Amino acid sequence: MAKEKKKVSRRKFLVRGGLGTVGVLAVGSYIFRNPIRRSLLAMANTLDVAYMGDTSHPMLWFELTKDNRIILHSPKVEMGQGSFTSMAQMAADELEIAINKIEVVHAATATGNIDGMSTGGSTSVSGLWQPLREIAATFREMLKNEAANKMGVEASTLTVKHGTFTANSKQLTFAEVAEGVTEWEIPDTPILKDIKDYKYIGKPIPRVDLNAKVYGEPIFGMDATMPNMLFGTVVRPTKIGAKFISADVSKAETMPGVVKVIQEDDFVGVVAHSLIEAENAKKAIVVTWDSLTNLQTEDITSVMTVGNGKSTIIQKEGDEVDEDGLVSMEFRSPIGAHAQIEPNGVLASVEGTTATIIISTQVIGITRREVADRLGLEEEDVNVIPTYLGGGFGRRLHTPHAVQAAVMSKAVGKPVKYFFSRKEEFQHDMFRPPTHHVMKGKLNANGLLEHLEHHFVSGDVGNNSAMIPSMLPTIIGADVGAIRGGFIQYGKIPNYRSVYWHVDLPFATSWWRSLGLLANTFAIESFMDEMALRAQKNPVEFRLAHIQDDEAGTRLRQVIRAAADKAGYTDEVINGRAMGFAASTDANTPCAQVAEVSIEGNEIRVHKVTLAMDPGISVNPDQVKAQCEGCVIMGMSAAMFEQMHVSDGELSPTIYGPYNMALMKHAPKEIDVVLLQGTDKPGAVGEPPLGPIGAAVANAVFRLTGKRLQNMPLQLS
Repeated sequence: MAKEKKKVSRRKFLVRGGLGTVGVLAVGSYIFRNPIRRSLLAMANTLDVAYMGDTSHPMLWFELTKDNRIILHSPKVEMGQGSFTSMAQMAADELEIAINKIEVVHAATATGNIDGMSTGGSTSVSGLWQPLREIAATFREMLKNEAANKMGVEASTLTVKHGTFTANSKQLTFAEVAEGVTEWEIPDTPILKDIKDYKYIGKPIPRVDLNAKVYGEPIFGMDATMPNMLFGTVVRPTKIGAKFISADVSKAETMPGVVKVIQEDDFVGVVAHSLIEAENAKKAIVVTWDSLTNLQTEDITSVMTVGNGKSTIIQKEGDEVDEDGLVSMEFRSPIGAHAQIEPNGVLASVEGTTATIIISTQVIGITRREVADRLGLEEEDVNVIPTYLGGGFGRRLHTPHAVQAAVMSKAVGKPVKYFFSRKEEFQHDMFRPPTHHVMKGKLNANGLLEHLEHHFVSGDVGNNSAMIPSMLPTIIGADVGAIRGGFIQYGKIPNYRSVYWHVDLPFATSWWRSLGLLANTFAIESFMDEMALRAQKNPVEFRLAHIQDDEAGTRLRQVIRAAADKAGYTDEVINGRAMGFAASTDANTPCAQVAEVSIEGNEIRVHKVTLAMDPGISVNPDQVKAQCEGCVIMGMSAAMFEQMHVSDGELSPTIYGPYNMALMKHAPKEIDVVLLQGTDKPGAVGEPPLGPIGAAVANAVFRLTGKRLQNMPLQLS
């Protein structure tokens, strides 16, 4: 309705930070190597990642409609975590407008509201907590000043409620204030409200996207359409590491419905009038590949062993270990798929020097840059329109298919829609890397740990992704994703260290929900349980005895006690059921879990999970609990069922069903969530609760069987 005056805001809301800061510090400290590396890695492990986008212009974020509604253009995408609802709550409280008057939509890059990082790392709500409230408050004050001008009163005499300014008997709605205004003066950021005065923050507000999803509205990437749209597909190898040599496309070019076969240096694509015609033509293309034909799962397991690759000590305190009396155990996790319900896909339209990309992506800005680079366009001429995601979990942090669809669209001069088949999605996933862990520990005469070591090996998680600066792994010596959860959180142990080993794998691995947290916590917390039993101590009290007396330790101690108390934790097996305990801290959010387990036949049955977590302020407690429940189920599935195999150079399974996952019948009948608030701001929510569940289940199984399960997926035989 109104055009914002193009001038520099009198105040910057946010100084750019996050991983950018780590990179700057790392470059300046390179010559000090290991001690500085450990300091940087510790900082990265506990860093609150700030929002990295433009927060100086409210009109980039908010749009007023004539019926006095506000459209919030979110630079973060909604992939089921409920962040749109939390954003609406934060904005409504500072704007002084009813929450049902706010519509949250994905910000297209053409709006200028572009996230400099991504949607991931459990940072959507926590990263926007401060800047979004400040932008909303500034927008309110900007409207207030204009209202005062129109009403001929002092701004200080105005009150605002339900999107309406009032002075004496005069009233103006937000929309009426904005009517006819073409230039705006952006005021200084006002003081934010006291948390106790908020109406919506901290309340279990229903999801703002609920109706659209319940009624099946076309909001996902797969639903996207354009006039005169064609369908594309890309020839992909089935073998790991296959390199394209040549292709015979003569038959495909003459098949029904085919518009064009596109041959590029890095891919061969088919564009046709229908998806089935494109797929049929693709199958007729004869491709010569240079590939690894004999690779097996055993080969991957052999190379993914501590001692192979390059190592970095990421954490070190005290002295080296004395081998006398040392206990050592090994743990492993397999290759894992994302297996999200909506396969990756995109709709691209290239016209002249502009491109429109409609896509389910977690990396809006990166997708825009990659398309622009490939087509030789200015970034401003590529408009990426994000959609709701039918599951993300890190899979959509990698979107080269956007480039391929754009190239195909340019070649045929029409919009092209291209989606992975389910087989392609499984075989060409950016997998969760397999891991191997060696735990070492030693008890003193009082039954407490005097030494603890965690050695672990992983493939890429953050390394070699578009989100991580290429020089960063070399400088810090570790993968910032793989080391999540790999640090020792028990600071009262006098001597401890954690050592990361990196191995290059022949297939692509990358971000997976919680990154290295699940596998690392499985190893560390299973071993802590083992050492507690050897010390003949209660595993809860054993953990508490090793926690440091700082803020992080206090919060961890509180969630451990809360989970144990709520569950009525006991080491005893009662009526064929046992409890297992585990705890972790991820992205500054501590979480503890108790799993109540039985053995039925030869199957592990999880009956109940009690979870205590301290995420700081819960903007929407109901959504935080839902995230906890989702993490428990997803973590159980990964820890107890899921694994990819390598057979004769091919990754499998390639479809749901053979890819074993937790089903409804495997879900606990009860997940009891206790939320604490140990800090005055929101923290990470979407990933921390995934950490403890694997170890908690395994520790319960040990009490039932006397067998320590050391490999995921957890199996009794």
